[in-house]
Amino acid sequence: MNKLRMQNEVAIITGAASGIGQEVAIQMAKEGARVVLVDLNSCDKTIALLGEAEYLECLGDIREPEFVKAVINRTIEKYHEIHVLVNNAGTCSRLNLEDMTIEMWDRDLDTNLKATFLFTQAVVYPHMKEGGYGRIVNISSVSGINGGVVSGGEKNGRSGPAYSASKGGVIALTKWVAKEVGKYGITCNSVAPGATLTGITAGVPYDTSQQVIDRMGESRDIANAVMYFATKEASYTTSQVLKVDGGISIG
Repeated sequence: MNKLRMQNEVAIITGAASGIGQEVAIQMAKEGARVVLVDLNSCDKTIALLGEAEYLECLGDIREPEFVKAVINRTIEKYHEIHVLVNNAGTCSRLNLEDMTIEMWDRDLDTNLKATFLFTQAVVYPHMKEGGYGRIVNISSVSGINGGVVSGGEKNGRSGPAYSASKGGVIALTKWVAKEVGKYGITCNSVAPGATLTGITAGVPYDTSQQVIDRMGESRDIANAVMYFATKEASYTTSQVLKVDGGISIG
């Protein structure tokens, strides 16, 4: 019988209540991981899909340093180690530059970039460093590469400047961290989704006819990419940004 790819590993997943985070948690649990579900909202729907997998639910605001510390402390108290971190939780304002508010700018930057920094710092020092092993996977976006995915031709259809800036920051942070932590046996990579069916895109029309693969992405498409980066199979892969976007970025 083949050994599960993440047998007894401990994986923290932010934004685990729905969408990509939920699918990542389910796939990791199927591969033997003990999953730590982090979200502002209840993870009951995710928990119901985990079967007999071990889990820990942590509810709170990932933008708050004290909550991040609490998540790490609870994880260590229960499982004594941390092997994988998936920074997935995010927000996306669609205001254009003229209409962008400080509140929306701060919300997207704090949720998408600041929280990624907070969790990354907290799991590496000291836990992954002392363990000599770690997999960090950050969910960025092709909006952080190309300045926003156009949708529907509406005034506010394109993901806004705060979202694009925050996801571009996630990509830069991923590369910086990869250079810093490689010597500890830790890798840091990013998955950059294109138009994907999640809560962020709900109700927003996308024309996928310009993509090589003419359909919206699904959570499982993104989770499949995350799984590669999150396992021992990716031991020689770090600082990478994998675009999972149906080919919209070609050319």
